[in-house]
Amino acid sequence: MLMLALVTDRRGISLQKTRADSLSSLAVHATPTVAFPTPHTIHSDIYQILNQDTVSHLVKKWTFQTTSSMYYSSPATVDGVVYVGTSDGHVYAIDERSGQQKWAFQAGNMVKSSPRVVDGIVYIGSDDHNIYALDAQSGKQKWAFQTGNMVESSPAVVNGVAYFGSSDRNVYALDVQSGKQKWAFQTKGQVKSSPTVVNDVVYVGSDDHNVYALDARSGQMRWVFHTGNNVYSSPAVIDGIIYIGSMDYNVYALDARSGQMRWFFHTGNNIYSSPAVIGGVVYIGSDDHNFYALDAQSGKQKWTFQTGDRVYSSPAVVNGVAYFGSGDSKFYALDAGSGQVQWAFQTGDRVYSSPVVVNNAVYFGYLDHNVYAFALPA
Repeated sequence: MLMLALVTDRRGISLQKTRADSLSSLAVHATPTVAFPTPHTIHSDIYQILNQDTVSHLVKKWTFQTTSSMYYSSPATVDGVVYVGTSDGHVYAIDERSGQQKWAFQAGNMVKSSPRVVDGIVYIGSDDHNIYALDAQSGKQKWAFQTGNMVESSPAVVNGVAYFGSSDRNVYALDVQSGKQKWAFQTKGQVKSSPTVVNDVVYVGSDDHNVYALDARSGQMRWVFHTGNNVYSSPAVIDGIIYIGSMDYNVYALDARSGQMRWFFHTGNNIYSSPAVIGGVVYIGSDDHNFYALDAQSGKQKWTFQTGDRVYSSPAVVNGVAYFGSGDSKFYALDAGSGQVQWAFQTGDRVYSSPVVVNNAVYFGYLDHNVYAFALPA
Protein backbone atom coordinates (compact mmCIF):
# COMPACT_ATOMS: atom_id res chain seq x y z
CA MET A 1 0.00 0.00 0.00
CA LEU A 2 1.25 3.47 -0.86
CA MET A 3 1.29 6.19 1.80
CA LEU A 4 2.07 9.77 0.85
CA ALA A 5 3.21 12.11 3.59
CA LEU A 6 3.37 15.85 3.22
CA VAL A 7 5.42 17.89 5.67
CA THR A 8 4.66 21.60 5.48
CA ASP A 9 6.37 24.46 7.25
CA ARG A 10 4.63 27.67 8.32
CA ARG A 11 5.48 29.35 5.02
CA GLY A 12 3.79 26.56 3.05
CA ILE A 13 7.05 25.08 1.75
CA SER A 14 6.64 21.31 1.55
CA LEU A 15 8.62 18.12 1.27
CA GLN A 16 6.73 15.11 -0.04
CA LYS A 17 7.78 11.68 1.20
CA THR A 18 6.67 8.33 -0.15
CA ARG A 19 6.91 5.04 1.71
CA ALA A 20 5.40 1.58 1.47
CA ASP A 21 2.98 0.91 4.25
CA SER A 22 0.45 -1.87 4.44
CA LEU A 23 -1.56 -0.06 7.09
CA SER A 24 -2.74 -3.47 8.28
CA SER A 25 -3.54 -1.90 11.65
CA LEU A 26 -6.53 -0.14 10.05
CA ALA A 27 -9.23 -2.77 10.39
CA VAL A 28 -11.86 -3.17 7.68
CA HIS A 29 -15.14 -4.05 9.42
CA ALA A 30 -18.01 -3.49 7.64
CA THR A 31 -19.55 8.33 0.21
CA PRO A 32 -21.75 21.85 -2.35
CA THR A 33 -23.65 23.37 -3.80
CA VAL A 34 -26.12 31.17 -2.59
CA ALA A 35 -28.11 43.45 -0.73
CA PHE A 36 -27.51 46.18 0.51
CA PRO A 37 -29.60 48.31 -1.89
CA THR A 38 -33.07 46.92 -2.61
CA PRO A 39 -33.06 46.00 -6.30
CA HIS A 40 -35.72 47.60 -8.49
CA THR A 41 -38.28 45.42 -10.22
CA ILE A 42 -37.50 44.45 -13.79
CA HIS A 43 -40.08 42.83 -16.07
CA SER A 44 -38.23 41.44 -19.08
CA ASP A 45 -37.34 38.07 -20.50
CA ILE A 46 -33.69 39.17 -20.26
CA TYR A 47 -33.84 38.78 -16.49
CA GLN A 48 -35.29 35.27 -16.34
CA ILE A 49 -31.86 33.57 -16.25
CA LEU A 50 -29.80 34.07 -13.09
CA ASN A 51 -26.23 34.94 -14.10
CA GLN A 52 -23.58 37.63 -13.59
CA ASP A 53 -25.67 40.12 -15.59
CA THR A 54 -28.88 39.62 -13.60
CA VAL A 55 -27.79 38.58 -10.10
CA SER A 56 -27.82 42.18 -8.86
CA HIS A 57 -31.62 42.16 -9.30
CA LEU A 58 -32.25 39.35 -6.79
CA VAL A 59 -35.17 39.97 -4.43
CA LYS A 60 -36.34 38.04 -1.41
CA LYS A 61 -38.82 35.36 -2.40
CA TRP A 62 -39.62 34.10 1.10
CA THR A 63 -38.22 33.52 4.57
CA PHE A 64 -38.89 30.35 6.56
CA GLN A 65 -38.29 30.52 10.30
CA THR A 66 -37.09 27.32 11.94
CA THR A 67 -36.98 26.59 15.66
CA SER A 68 -33.16 26.68 15.77
CA SER A 69 -30.07 27.68 13.83
CA MET A 70 -28.60 26.02 10.73
CA TYR A 71 -25.04 25.70 11.91
CA TYR A 72 -23.56 23.59 9.13
CA SER A 73 -26.50 21.81 7.51
CA SER A 74 -27.02 23.15 4.00
CA PRO A 75 -30.23 22.94 1.98
CA ALA A 76 -30.97 20.48 -0.80
CA THR A 77 -33.67 21.31 -3.34
CA VAL A 78 -35.32 18.44 -5.25
CA ASP A 79 -38.66 18.30 -7.09
CA GLY A 80 -39.90 21.61 -5.75
CA VAL A 81 -39.01 20.97 -2.11
CA VAL A 82 -36.19 22.44 0.04
CA TYR A 83 -34.78 20.12 2.72
CA VAL A 84 -32.55 21.26 5.60
CA GLY A 85 -31.52 20.27 9.13
CA THR A 86 -31.27 22.43 12.26
CA SER A 87 -29.41 22.51 15.57
CA ASP A 88 -32.43 21.39 17.61
CA GLY A 89 -32.62 18.12 15.69
CA HIS A 90 -35.29 18.95 13.12
CA VAL A 91 -35.24 18.07 9.44
CA TYR A 92 -37.58 20.35 7.50
CA ALA A 93 -39.24 20.02 4.10
CA ILE A 94 -40.25 23.43 2.70
CA ASP A 95 -42.26 24.16 -0.44
CA GLU A 96 -39.84 25.76 -2.91
CA ARG A 97 -42.40 28.22 -4.30
CA SER A 98 -44.33 29.33 -1.23
CA GLY A 99 -41.88 28.77 1.62
CA GLN A 100 -44.54 26.84 3.54
CA GLN A 101 -43.61 23.83 5.66
CA LYS A 102 -44.59 20.47 4.20
CA TRP A 103 -43.32 18.35 7.10
CA ALA A 104 -40.77 18.19 9.92
CA PHE A 105 -38.92 15.21 11.36
CA GLN A 106 -37.44 15.25 14.85
CA ALA A 107 -34.10 13.49 15.39
CA GLY A 108 -32.62 12.93 18.84
CA ASN A 109 -29.95 15.65 18.68
CA MET A 110 -28.44 18.37 16.47
CA VAL A 111 -28.48 17.92 12.69
CA LYS A 112 -25.26 19.33 11.21
CA SER A 113 -25.26 16.92 8.28
CA SER A 114 -26.71 18.11 4.97
CA PRO A 115 -29.48 16.10 3.31
CA ARG A 116 -29.08 14.00 0.19
CA VAL A 117 -32.29 13.26 -1.70
CA VAL A 118 -32.27 10.31 -4.09
CA ASP A 119 -35.25 8.42 -5.55
CA GLY A 120 -37.74 9.92 -3.13
CA ILE A 121 -35.69 9.28 0.02
CA VAL A 122 -33.93 11.88 2.21
CA TYR A 123 -30.67 10.63 3.78
CA ILE A 124 -29.25 12.68 6.65
CA GLY A 125 -27.10 12.23 9.76
CA SER A 126 -27.51 13.51 13.31
CA ASP A 127 -25.49 14.07 16.47
CA ASP A 128 -27.71 11.37 18.02
CA HIS A 129 -25.29 8.92 16.29
CA ASN A 130 -27.81 7.90 13.61
CA ILE A 131 -28.17 8.29 9.89
CA TYR A 132 -31.81 8.40 8.78
CA ALA A 133 -33.67 7.49 5.62
CA LEU A 134 -36.91 9.51 5.40
CA ASP A 135 -39.71 9.47 2.88
CA ALA A 136 -39.30 12.70 0.91
CA GLN A 137 -43.07 13.20 0.55
CA SER A 138 -44.19 12.54 4.13
CA GLY A 139 -41.05 12.73 6.30
CA LYS A 140 -41.79 9.30 7.75
CA GLN A 141 -38.77 7.29 8.80
CA LYS A 142 -37.93 4.39 6.52
CA TRP A 143 -34.96 3.20 8.57
CA ALA A 144 -32.19 4.41 10.88
CA PHE A 145 -28.66 3.10 11.28
CA GLN A 146 -26.85 3.74 14.56
CA THR A 147 -23.11 4.40 14.62
CA GLY A 148 -20.89 4.83 17.67
CA ASN A 149 -20.83 8.63 17.67
CA MET A 150 -22.10 11.80 15.97
CA VAL A 151 -22.80 11.81 12.23
CA GLU A 152 -21.87 15.27 10.90
CA SER A 153 -20.74 13.90 7.54
CA SER A 154 -23.26 14.26 4.70
CA PRO A 155 -24.00 11.04 2.82
CA ALA A 156 -23.19 10.29 -0.80
CA VAL A 157 -25.72 7.93 -2.41
CA VAL A 158 -24.48 6.03 -5.45
CA ASN A 159 -25.72 2.79 -7.07
CA GLY A 160 -27.99 1.86 -4.18
CA VAL A 161 -25.37 2.47 -1.47
CA ALA A 162 -25.13 5.33 1.06
CA TYR A 163 -21.57 6.30 2.04
CA PHE A 164 -20.84 8.56 5.03
CA GLY A 165 -18.47 9.12 7.93
CA SER A 166 -18.99 9.13 11.69
CA SER A 167 -17.16 10.58 14.66
CA ASP A 168 -16.68 6.95 15.77
CA ARG A 169 -13.79 7.05 13.24
CA ASN A 170 -15.48 4.88 10.62
CA VAL A 171 -16.50 5.38 7.02
CA TYR A 172 -19.67 3.34 6.37
CA ALA A 173 -21.40 1.88 3.35
CA LEU A 174 -25.09 0.98 3.80
CA ASP A 175 -27.64 -0.68 1.54
CA VAL A 176 -30.21 2.07 0.86
CA GLN A 177 -33.16 -0.32 0.76
CA SER A 178 -32.61 -1.99 4.12
CA GLY A 179 -30.21 0.33 5.91
CA LYS A 180 -27.95 -2.64 6.62
CA GLN A 181 -24.19 -2.26 6.70
CA LYS A 182 -22.24 -3.49 3.69
CA TRP A 183 -18.81 -2.51 5.06
CA ALA A 184 -17.00 -0.09 7.34
CA PHE A 185 -13.47 1.26 7.16
CA GLN A 186 -11.84 2.48 10.35
CA THR A 187 -9.60 5.55 10.30
CA LYS A 188 -7.63 6.89 13.26
CA GLY A 189 -9.76 10.01 13.75
CA GLN A 190 -13.30 11.35 13.60
CA VAL A 191 -14.73 11.49 10.07
CA LYS A 192 -16.61 14.76 9.59
CA SER A 193 -15.67 15.13 5.94
CA SER A 194 -18.38 14.11 3.47
CA PRO A 195 -17.39 11.46 0.91
CA THR A 196 -17.37 11.80 -2.84
CA VAL A 197 -17.79 8.65 -4.96
CA VAL A 198 -16.36 8.57 -8.49
CA ASN A 199 -15.61 5.51 -10.65
CA ASP A 200 -16.22 3.05 -7.78
CA VAL A 201 -13.83 4.88 -5.45
CA VAL A 202 -14.82 6.66 -2.21
CA TYR A 203 -12.73 9.75 -1.42
CA VAL A 204 -12.98 11.21 2.09
CA GLY A 205 -10.97 13.07 4.74
CA SER A 206 -10.47 12.32 8.44
CA ASP A 207 -9.36 14.02 11.65
CA ASP A 208 -6.32 11.72 11.56
CA HIS A 209 -4.94 14.24 8.98
CA ASN A 210 -5.45 11.86 6.06
CA VAL A 211 -7.30 11.82 2.76
CA TYR A 212 -8.41 8.29 1.85
CA ALA A 213 -9.31 6.52 -1.37
CA LEU A 214 -11.42 3.40 -0.67
CA ASP A 215 -12.84 0.74 -2.96
CA ALA A 216 -16.57 1.50 -3.09
CA ARG A 217 -17.54 -2.18 -3.20
CA SER A 218 -15.28 -3.65 -0.55
CA GLY A 219 -14.09 -0.73 1.56
CA GLN A 220 -10.46 -1.73 1.01
CA MET A 221 -8.02 1.17 0.99
CA ARG A 222 -6.44 2.03 -2.36
CA TRP A 223 -4.22 4.84 -1.11
CA VAL A 224 -3.87 7.43 1.65
CA PHE A 225 -2.43 10.95 1.53
CA HIS A 226 -1.17 12.59 4.72
CA THR A 227 -1.73 16.31 5.33
CA GLY A 228 -0.51 18.35 8.28
CA ASN A 229 -3.78 18.56 10.24
CA ASN A 230 -7.45 17.50 10.42
CA VAL A 231 -9.37 17.23 7.16
CA TYR A 232 -12.94 18.52 7.60
CA SER A 233 -13.24 19.68 4.00
CA SER A 234 -14.97 17.39 1.51
CA PRO A 235 -13.34 16.46 -1.79
CA ALA A 236 -14.28 17.59 -5.28
CA VAL A 237 -13.17 15.15 -7.99
CA ILE A 238 -12.86 16.55 -11.51
CA ASP A 239 -11.00 15.08 -14.52
CA GLY A 240 -8.99 12.63 -12.45
CA ILE A 241 -7.91 15.21 -9.83
CA ILE A 242 -9.07 15.49 -6.20
CA TYR A 243 -9.30 18.96 -4.69
CA ILE A 244 -9.61 19.27 -0.91
CA GLY A 245 -8.71 21.60 1.95
CA SER A 246 -7.04 20.85 5.29
CA MET A 247 -6.74 22.48 8.69
CA ASP A 248 -3.02 22.78 7.91
CA TYR A 249 -4.05 25.90 5.90
CA ASN A 250 -3.52 24.20 2.53
CA VAL A 251 -5.65 23.40 -0.49
CA TYR A 252 -4.44 20.23 -2.21
CA ALA A 253 -4.74 18.80 -5.70
CA LEU A 254 -4.11 15.03 -5.75
CA ASP A 255 -4.04 12.47 -8.52
CA ALA A 256 -7.21 10.41 -8.10
CA ARG A 257 -5.52 7.14 -9.13
CA SER A 258 -2.34 7.30 -7.11
CA GLY A 259 -2.86 9.96 -4.44
CA GLN A 260 0.29 11.77 -5.61
CA MET A 261 0.21 15.50 -4.97
CA ARG A 262 -0.08 17.70 -8.07
CA TRP A 263 0.11 21.00 -6.17
CA PHE A 264 -0.83 22.75 -2.96
CA PHE A 265 -1.84 26.33 -2.17
CA HIS A 266 -1.18 27.83 1.26
CA THR A 267 -3.83 30.12 2.79
CA GLY A 268 -3.54 32.06 6.04
CA ASN A 269 -5.64 29.85 8.31
CA ASN A 270 -7.73 26.68 8.71
CA ILE A 271 -9.90 25.43 5.86
CA TYR A 272 -13.34 24.05 6.70
CA SER A 273 -14.81 25.03 3.33
CA SER A 274 -15.12 22.46 0.56
CA PRO A 275 -14.08 23.40 -2.98
CA ALA A 276 -16.22 23.92 -6.05
CA VAL A 277 -14.41 23.34 -9.35
CA ILE A 278 -15.93 24.97 -12.43
CA GLY A 279 -14.34 25.89 -15.76
CA GLY A 280 -10.80 25.06 -14.69
CA VAL A 281 -11.01 27.15 -11.50
CA VAL A 282 -11.09 25.99 -7.85
CA TYR A 283 -13.24 28.17 -5.56
CA ILE A 284 -12.84 27.80 -1.78
CA GLY A 285 -13.00 29.77 1.47
CA SER A 286 -10.60 29.94 4.43
CA ASP A 287 -10.64 30.99 8.08
CA ASP A 288 -8.23 33.75 7.05
CA HIS A 289 -11.39 35.67 5.97
CA ASN A 290 -10.65 35.20 2.28
CA PHE A 291 -12.44 33.53 -0.60
CA TYR A 292 -10.05 32.21 -3.25
CA ALA A 293 -10.12 31.40 -6.95
CA LEU A 294 -7.23 29.13 -7.97
CA ASP A 295 -6.14 27.75 -11.32
CA ALA A 296 -7.12 24.07 -11.24
CA GLN A 297 -4.07 22.95 -13.21
CA SER A 298 -1.33 24.89 -11.45
CA GLY A 299 -2.82 25.99 -8.12
CA LYS A 300 -1.85 29.59 -8.82
CA GLN A 301 -4.12 32.26 -7.38
CA LYS A 302 -6.34 33.95 -9.95
CA TRP A 303 -7.97 36.32 -7.48
CA THR A 304 -8.99 36.62 -3.83
CA PHE A 305 -11.86 38.40 -2.11
CA GLN A 306 -11.58 39.47 1.53
CA THR A 307 -14.64 39.25 3.79
CA GLY A 308 -14.92 40.49 7.37
CA ASP A 309 -14.62 37.07 9.05
CA ARG A 310 -13.91 33.39 8.45
CA VAL A 311 -15.42 31.62 5.44
CA TYR A 312 -16.72 28.20 6.56
CA SER A 313 -19.36 28.15 3.84
CA SER A 314 -18.70 26.08 0.71
CA PRO A 315 -19.48 27.87 -2.55
CA ALA A 316 -22.02 27.23 -5.26
CA VAL A 317 -20.82 28.43 -8.66
CA VAL A 318 -23.55 28.78 -11.29
CA ASN A 319 -23.66 30.73 -14.56
CA GLY A 320 -20.55 32.74 -13.81
CA VAL A 321 -21.48 33.67 -10.23
CA ALA A 322 -19.88 32.33 -7.02
CA TYR A 323 -22.27 32.29 -4.02
CA PHE A 324 -21.14 31.79 -0.41
CA GLY A 325 -21.62 33.03 3.15
CA SER A 326 -19.20 34.43 5.74
CA GLY A 327 -18.90 34.74 9.49
CA ASP A 328 -19.24 38.51 8.94
CA SER A 329 -23.03 37.86 8.64
CA LYS A 330 -23.09 38.60 4.91
CA PHE A 331 -24.03 36.45 1.97
CA TYR A 332 -22.08 37.21 -1.20
CA ALA A 333 -22.48 36.76 -4.94
CA LEU A 334 -19.21 37.41 -6.79
CA ASP A 335 -18.36 37.48 -10.46
CA ALA A 336 -16.60 34.12 -10.82
CA GLY A 337 -14.16 35.52 -13.36
CA SER A 338 -13.02 38.66 -11.57
CA GLY A 339 -14.02 38.28 -7.90
CA GLN A 340 -16.00 41.53 -8.01
CA VAL A 341 -19.09 41.77 -5.80
CA GLN A 342 -22.27 41.57 -7.89
CA TRP A 343 -24.72 41.37 -4.97
CA ALA A 344 -24.63 40.96 -1.20
CA PHE A 345 -27.18 40.47 1.55
CA GLN A 346 -26.74 41.47 5.18
CA THR A 347 -28.11 38.71 7.44
CA GLY A 348 -28.66 38.81 11.18
CA ASP A 349 -25.92 36.35 12.12
CA ARG A 350 -22.99 34.29 10.85
CA VAL A 351 -23.45 32.28 7.65
CA TYR A 352 -21.66 28.94 7.95
CA SER A 353 -24.18 26.93 5.92
CA SER A 354 -23.62 26.53 2.18
CA PRO A 355 -26.05 27.66 -0.52
CA VAL A 356 -27.90 25.86 -3.26
CA VAL A 357 -28.87 27.50 -6.56
CA VAL A 358 -31.78 25.86 -8.39
CA ASN A 359 -34.30 27.10 -10.96
CA ASN A 360 -32.88 30.65 -10.96
CA ALA A 361 -33.29 30.93 -7.19
CA VAL A 362 -30.81 30.94 -4.30
CA TYR A 363 -31.50 29.15 -0.99
CA PHE A 364 -29.39 29.36 2.17
CA GLY A 365 -29.70 29.30 5.95
CA TYR A 366 -27.72 30.78 8.82
CA LEU A 367 -27.52 31.09 12.60
CA ASP A 368 -30.55 33.37 13.10
CA HIS A 369 -32.95 30.40 12.54
CA ASN A 370 -34.06 31.42 9.04
CA VAL A 371 -33.93 29.82 5.62
CA TYR A 372 -33.94 32.40 2.82
CA ALA A 373 -35.03 32.14 -0.79
CA PHE A 374 -33.99 34.84 -3.27
CA ALA A 375 -35.06 34.96 -6.90
CA LEU A 376 -35.31 37.31 -9.87
CA PRO A 377 -38.42 39.48 -10.03
CA ALA A 378 -41.41 37.77 -11.63
